[in-house]
Amino acid sequence: MNNLLAVPVLLCLLGAGGTFIAGRRPALQRAISVTAVAAVCVVGGLLVWLTDTAPLVLWVGDWPWPLGIVLVADRLSALMLLVAALVSLAVLVYSTGQDYDELRRETPVSIFHPTFLLLVAGVSNAFLAGDLFNLFVSFELLLFASYVLLTMGGTRDRIRAGSVYVVVNLLSSALFLIALASTYAATGTVNLAQLAVRLQELSPDVRGVLQVLLLVVFAIKAAVFPLSAWLPHSYPTAPAPVTAVFAGLLTKVGVYAIIRTQTLLFPSEPLAILLGIAGVATMVIGILGAVAQAEIKRMLSFTLVSHIGYMVFGISLGTPVGLAGAIFYAAHHITIQATLFLVAGLIQRVGGSTSLDALGGLARVSPLLGALFIFPAMNLAGIPPLSGFVAKLVLLQAGVAQGDPLAWSLVTAAVLTSLLTLYAMAKVWNRAFWGVPTELSRARVEYHRRPATGRLLPRLMVGSTLGLVALALVFTIAAGPMFDYVLRSAHALSDRSYIAAVLTGVAP
Repeated sequence: MNNLLAVPVLLCLLGAGGTFIAGRRPALQRAISVTAVAAVCVVGGLLVWLTDTAPLVLWVGDWPWPLGIVLVADRLSALMLLVAALVSLAVLVYSTGQDYDELRRETPVSIFHPTFLLLVAGVSNAFLAGDLFNLFVSFELLLFASYVLLTMGGTRDRIRAGSVYVVVNLLSSALFLIALASTYAATGTVNLAQLAVRLQELSPDVRGVLQVLLLVVFAIKAAVFPLSAWLPHSYPTAPAPVTAVFAGLLTKVGVYAIIRTQTLLFPSEPLAILLGIAGVATMVIGILGAVAQAEIKRMLSFTLVSHIGYMVFGISLGTPVGLAGAIFYAAHHITIQATLFLVAGLIQRVGGSTSLDALGGLARVSPLLGALFIFPAMNLAGIPPLSGFVAKLVLLQAGVAQGDPLAWSLVTAAVLTSLLTLYAMAKVWNRAFWGVPTELSRARVEYHRRPATGRLLPRLMVGSTLGLVALALVFTIAAGPMFDYVLRSAHALSDRSYIAAVLTGVAP
């Protein structure tokens, strides 16, 4: 069963090669892409089941220690892999439902599908990487793909936004290399399990420097304030499927890396005060930026930054319940944020714009679109009994149980952010969905009613969005069993099962 660990990455890489070869056959490209990502979903489900008893470890190529690359799956990485694969599949199906002219302009098949699969391969490898260098390679793979996806179409706005994104991530990659070199120089290894042992032999000052270096790198990737300014300027210009997968997955890889390194490498030096302050600032400043926006994609980009703060909240507490809340929130937020960006794409299709000043009456024009928006919007705001409420409640309980001034500050910021998120979502609903339909909305409806022009809301686009809404509903219905699972995952992060599984028969 350990060989399953290589399958998600291999499927995506082979699929990318297949879609590149089939560049002149769009239907075959779509079939290859959907099949590959669907297979990753199946493997992810198997890994969630298998790792609930013990971590799985694969030394790639059966190379002897210390030459081998190790892939490791535990409860945390398996859950993140499964949710990421499900969201990627929904986004891929959504992209195939676009009309031909929109497809050619926004997500040209010959470019989109190979690059998208490379992105999924990078994300999958990041969740399974058992050493820092392999994690670096994963980041570079997904970032290389994201550079292409973000600038697809070559418009002025996308090139400008892509330039900022590329520069910031090149700087973070350079900093990651410095952190890698420093870590190897101090310990003689970059294997995570071996690092967990050897770092404890270093002086506290050296450990502190290495921890800060890694935290800064991963905070940039996760868009933690004050290292988040690049995100709201980069994401809104991309096509809806690209923005959705970016919002759902890329920042969560950074959050995953923070959780992994904080719990495995630096368990006794969590820098709780620094993380807590960053969590408060990320929540509050992000949501204040969101409520000031009059464009839906920019608003959602700011809420994305803001809600990263909830995950940092749980990590900063360092308790099993706090970590469980952060993991639950990350899985929930991948789904909800991707859903909202897909809905934003549908809003642009129906209303001709995502500016609140240009929209109105969408609930009359398309009641289905209103239903697709309201559920994830209320879930993001944390309205009971939805999964967003459950995740926030767990974090609030963990903060209250901690009881120190920093924890109470985090609890206060979390409540304020939730209320302002509700205000932001209500603002979109009142201005975009209520009122009188705009002339452009009416014109687009009449255009799509003509027999030769297709549908206003294509079935595949609606169906994939509904699939993500259903996934979020599963999180709500199965919140109890899912929380039990993430709580077991959080407890496992604090014991030595990961280290023991990797270093069995290997000298630390």
